[in-house]
Parts: sequence; structure tokens; C-alpha cells
Amino acid sequence: MNTPADTMPPDGPRAINGREALAAARLQLLAATRHRLVLHLPLLGRDDYGNDAELAELKRIATSGRRAEIRILLHDPAAALRDGHRLVLLFQRLSSSMAIRTPVDEVDSQNTAAWLVNDTGGYLYLPEANQPQGRMALADRPGQVPLQQQFDEVWERSARASELSTLDL
Repeated sequence: MNTPADTMPPDGPRAINGREALAAARLQLLAATRHRLVLHLPLLGRDDYGNDAELAELKRIATSGRRAEIRILLHDPAAALRDGHRLVLLFQRLSSSMAIRTPVDEVDSQNTAAWLVNDTGGYLYLPEANQPQGRMALADRPGQVPLQQQFDEVWERSARASELSTLDL
């Protein structure tokens, strides 16, 4: 007898619960990305997008060719810079294909959800960025559309995170 779980596609939506499952989902989605990726990060914890494997995937995406584009909405870029987060260091080296902006509207700044959307139909969504619980899918374009739309709307209203740019002296 088939249960609903048996009939779900293996790349379709599934629950994420716990730090290990979250780290595995992030890496799986980064590895599936071809050229374009968006990240909405109200918080950037030391373990988020900072280990060797994740940084290698981000570098691969950023250097994947003319269509390479990584856009990041980071609510507190000054804290990431102060903490010396490795994602910021990667951005400073690859700023031609990576962009970081900060929400300026209070409504956007109060959004505590975190998400990743890639160009192959995958997404990761955490309703609360500081909690390792949410959902992900490797291939669910209908599920990723609202996340991409919300990201694009906030992106347009956001300001460049100029404090992260390196100074050419």
C-alpha cells in the first residue's frame, strides 16, 4: 500500500529539522546550482555558509561563467564583517559576480525568515532564521516562485552594503 510519502517525488518538498539536516540541505542545494543563487539572511551565523564545502560551492557558482550571479540580502552586514565571516571574505574577492544588499524598509528588516533559491528549481526556507527547522526541495519551481518574488521585491528596495566593499588604496 502506498503512503503519501511513497508517492512524493524524491526532489520535491520535505521537512528539515536540526542543524545537521540543515547543513546537508544547504550543501545539496548549493551543489545543484548552476549559475544563479539568491540568499535572504536576517542572521549570518558562523556556521552558515562558512564551511569549506559550502564556500567551495559558492566560489564555483560565482566563477561559473558570464551568467554567474549570487545576490545576498544580509540584514546586518556590519556584524558579518566584524565577525570576519568567510562569506564576506569570498564576496570581497569575487564582487564582480556577487552582490550584497541590506534591507532599508522597516517591514523588510523585520522579516526573520531565511531562504535560498537556486536556478535549478531548488529552495530552502526557514520561517525563523535562528531555528534549524523549515523545508527544502531540490526541484519545486512552483514552491520557489513566491520566495524568488519576495526576494526580488526586497532587493529593489534595498541599499548596497557598502561597508563590505574593500578599499582600493
